[in-house]
Amino acid sequence: MSNIKLPIGGRSFAVSCAPGEEEHIRALGERIDESIREAGAMGQSEPRMLLFAALMLADELHEVQSAAAPPPQSATPERDPEADAQLSRTIDAITQRIENIARHLEGGDHHP
Repeated sequence: MSNIKLPIGGRSFAVSCAPGEEEHIRALGERIDESIREAGAMGQSEPRMLLFAALMLADELHEVQSAAAPPPQSATPERDPEADAQLSRTIDAITQRIENIARHLEGGDHHP
């Protein structure tokens, strides 16, 4: 494990990280420090200062995720006129068959 010090909000924080991750962790610490400065949270208590930074970073993450999300599906799907016509013909054919069966069951197809 490596130990590094992160200057955040005018304070120094000791952090442990895996070997080789030091620069990445430093860059993250710089981003948190930048958020604290943008929020005007310098001089606040550590929890309050870090809360402001977390809220700002969470807001940024939310904006990025919202921009990357696919657009919502429309409430009514696109209609295909040919498919609608085929469906209508199929329904008409089924209706005709049901009527023929009903006439047969009622005795309408019998000839005297």
